Amino acid sequence: MAEKETPKSKRERFGERLKAKYPDREWADDEALFGQADEDYAAYDEQLGQFRERENALSDMFSRDPRSAQFITDMAKGEDPWIAVIKRMGIDGITDLMNNPEKQEEYAEANKEYVERLAKEKGLEEEYQANFAESMKMLEQMQQEQGLSDETVDAAMDLVMKMVGEAILGKFTPETVGMALKALNHDANVEAARGEGEVAGRNAKIEERLRQSKAGDGLPAMGGANNGPTRKQSKGSLVDYAESIGIKV
Repeated sequence: MAEKETPKSKRERFGERLKAKYPDREWADDEALFGQADEDYAAYDEQLGQFRERENALSDMFSRDPRSAQFITDMAKGEDPWIAVIKRMGIDGITDLMNNPEKQEEYAEANKEYVERLAKEKGLEEEYQANFAESMKMLEQMQQEQGLSDETVDAAMDLVMKMVGEAILGKFTPETVGMALKALNHDANVEAARGEGEVAGRNAKIEERLRQSKAGDGLPAMGGANNGPTRKQSKGSLVDYAESIGIKV
């Protein structure tokens, strides 16, 4: 006969629920365990409060005008909102509502808000179109000056749009942040490489001139105001030594 399974304690069941919800967490003692339970209850109470606020708002709306419940029910079934209104009120009912003298001031204020919002949206759209046109000119100029392919430009713009999208959502990926850091360090790295290249080039030039000097007529290199021999080598760089023996770099 199979062994009878021992019922789990409430503590064990509670621990399993927490482990299923937070598989990567550990609770070393009762203080940590009850602390997690307290946080969960606080989050639950907050969510429950939000649900109750929305429920009360809907109840108040339905109480003020029962037709709103009918409209919401119709729209929840996939009905066109305006068709639902006509079905519930009729054309005459809508006309009477629009001609209600007690509502004219409210209608005028609502229409004013609509017109202002429409004008603002139109202004933003016009500004966007103007800026977009300028941006396209700038991209075309950069592409021509730097000899970039269409694929490269498209990839760059895709990256820009990806970064903008992350900024809007407030969710940044390590890859995007890494690319931004590389961009910030790019100029410094290029300048450092350029400086190293210049030093290497000057040293190579000095060494070549020193080699040619040694392979010449066998006479020491002449330098200084009196053309006297200056064979003392500086302990500094090749540049210092070259200038000390009369080689201009």
